[in-house]
Amino acid sequence: MFGAHYKKQILFIDANQNIGAKIKISGGGKCNLTNKYVSAKNYLGNEAFIQKSLDSFGSSDTLKFFEKHGVFPTIKENGQYFCGSSKEVLSAFASANSCHKFLFGSKVLDVEFEKDDFIIHTDKKSIISKKLVIASGGVSFPQLNASDIGYKTAKRFAHEVKTPNPALVGLTLQKEQFWMKELSGVSMRVKIKYEDFIYSGDMLFSHFGISGPAVLNASLRWERGRISIDFLPFLDFGLHSPLWNDKKQLTSVIEAPKRFIKAFLHSCGILDKPMKSYSNLEKEKIIQLKNYLMPIAGTFGFSRAEITKGGVKTDEINPKTFESRIQRGLYFTGEVLDVSGELGGYNLQWAFSSGANAAKNFEV
Repeated sequence: MFGAHYKKQILFIDANQNIGAKIKISGGGKCNLTNKYVSAKNYLGNEAFIQKSLDSFGSSDTLKFFEKHGVFPTIKENGQYFCGSSKEVLSAFASANSCHKFLFGSKVLDVEFEKDDFIIHTDKKSIISKKLVIASGGVSFPQLNASDIGYKTAKRFAHEVKTPNPALVGLTLQKEQFWMKELSGVSMRVKIKYEDFIYSGDMLFSHFGISGPAVLNASLRWERGRISIDFLPFLDFGLHSPLWNDKKQLTSVIEAPKRFIKAFLHSCGILDKPMKSYSNLEKEKIIQLKNYLMPIAGTFGFSRAEITKGGVKTDEINPKTFESRIQRGLYFTGEVLDVSGELGGYNLQWAFSSGANAAKNFEV
């Protein structure tokens, strides 16, 4: 979405036919608005820049805004705030902006600046504006008319853009992990580590690779190389574990889906048999389940990604007003910036924080 104003009028330009198309599908339609524990640590990007915005407009401010408009989110696990329906959120925004104008179903094609005015060219008409706010998001969800127009506009005004990549997205497998494809539909609790970051949560096997909350969060940080997966996060399981003295079959002792354990054993050329009958070499292979080093081939791509990481570099943006340091009157907010959050309401909170701070300093 683009926001423009001229002679104290504000106009929202959106390629979709209705307000908040992405919000409508957020959180499975329940809209995970924000998180009680939000901080810059939950984001990929310049932490000082992010924290300054969150300090000025944080999760409590978001909740106050929605409560003012009759929306009362409820807190659930991990500090996440959900609404009964995303329709409530969209109604609140429609009510709060009823005095402004909207131009729906219009794609922005290009932006120019002549004298003191921005000229916004859409596929319907051209609009002249004194100021311009770009809140066009990333290129994920192409089915919702996502495009790279925000990045193109930033580059036109000499801004540097970090290469966009899919984030909060499933990861594809290298050939040696293709045995996992037969596990499509199996879900299990895991702990994933990449560099210094650790994410706990559910992992879902699919025909394309691995997905689920833990994987999606790991994809935010993942760039290349291997991730480490603890498939037995609730089990203290090493080479000298007393479990190896058990007479029961391994699949009856290990706390994990039997289908997964059997597939893993088969991939290692090991049989499912009584725990006490395994050799030390077999034990060493099995305890890899606590630190399974998995090389990643890539991601499921933008069409399956919840967000886009990368974007307009924040060192060229005023952290208080979100105005460009290069072009007066030009603002960037939300996902179009090089700021990306984890699952749990953090990305919507960033959209609200950056948007609200821009609005507070946006003299109409």
